[in-house]
Amino acid sequence: MEILRIENLTKVYGKGDTKVVALDNVSFTVKKGEFIAIIGPSGSGKSTLLHLLGGVDRPTSGKVFVDHTDIYALNETKLAIFRRRQIGLIYQFYNLIPVLTVEENMKLPLLLDGHKVNPQHFQNIVRTLQLENRLNHLPNQLSGGQQQRVSIGRALMNNPAIMLADEPTGNLDSKNSKEIIDLLKMFNKTYNQTLIIITHDEKIALQADRILSIQDGRIMSDEVIRP
Repeated sequence: MEILRIENLTKVYGKGDTKVVALDNVSFTVKKGEFIAIIGPSGSGKSTLLHLLGGVDRPTSGKVFVDHTDIYALNETKLAIFRRRQIGLIYQFYNLIPVLTVEENMKLPLLLDGHKVNPQHFQNIVRTLQLENRLNHLPNQLSGGQQQRVSIGRALMNNPAIMLADEPTGNLDSKNSKEIIDLLKMFNKTYNQTLIIITHDEKIALQADRILSIQDGRIMSDEVIRP
């Protein structure tokens, strides 16, 4: 089943002599439960693409459908709500709120929506991420690997349609990097969670079902690794 469809997605910054085409007429689809890696050199358009898929920025032209919803047909308020409920975002630098505890950071998307937290769902995520003894800690009391686990937990709280990870291991050592990727793969396989990762690490990319290679804002190849 198709969970994501991108049609002729284009993003242009500036005008005239300062015009930069960050994305140039990009189109592809993603099936539910797929694990896709997006690779390419710095400045190729990877992060721009991820931000557009996540509803963080608006395209110059083109469409993004997440679970059959045309997200850029929504106004800003509805888009913010949709993004919070249907898209899990994981960043290289965690983006945790420093004055909130681990538990509060993880539950924040639900609380912003005025929804009650499902205790069993929360405990399952906490246990899987091995954060049981860290729930009352602040982010600055955690290691980098633990902070990224909290970021993953927060992204999963709403059971999003897709998870988007922008260089999720870029700020971690090799041991923590492997643990984080193993966790993301586990959620992908066990819970059929659609996962799209931007990475410079070829070893990570080769663990995906598909690899999209981007250069100069265009998809240069779309290679199936595991059918």
